[in-house]
Amino acid sequence: MSVVLVDAGGTNIGSVRYALQRLGVDASLTSDVAQIRMADKVILPGVGAAGPGMARLRELGLVEAIRALTQPVLGVCLGMQLLCTHSAESDTPCLDVIAAKVSRFVEAPGLCVPHMGWNRLSPVAAHPLTDHLEEGDWAYFVHSYAVPLGDYTLASADYGGGFSAVIAQGNFHGMQFHPERSARVGAKLLKNFLEL
Repeated sequence: MSVVLVDAGGTNIGSVRYALQRLGVDASLTSDVAQIRMADKVILPGVGAAGPGMARLRELGLVEAIRALTQPVLGVCLGMQLLCTHSAESDTPCLDVIAAKVSRFVEAPGLCVPHMGWNRLSPVAAHPLTDHLEEGDWAYFVHSYAVPLGDYTLASADYGGGFSAVIAQGNFHGMQFHPERSARVGAKLLKNFLEL
């Protein structure tokens, strides 16, 4: 099985690669369109902001290539948000392969933004990506923007209200938290993705 990590400048690429190695998969890091198209699985990692993230994908000529992929694709953290239609962060049009709009958390007393740290997951819909995910499993988040709940939501979390923690639409999937930093739960969900 060939797995590629899209080299779009995300700072979590090294830790995602290491998490995959622990599962017995040596993923290639690439921005080569042909290599991405030929891979069995594609992972779009990312830490940072939506505007520069999309600018980098455009610069590399990857926007249409990613949209046209038919194999399983996984966006992680910012990578998940970039799969959506639009982000309120810098009013950024995104890849538009998952019909969702990303919005900023509203700051409130006792609710700091960014949302940073461990939070509980709640399964919402049955899907092979979330097999064996249990109510209350913990995952590690770092983000200021979130995807609302919708038909694409497989698991949710709560931070001043519910938001999507795991999403899927067709062959495109996303995890808002960092599976590479989420211990047993993260490893389990990454393994599920590799088995799709």
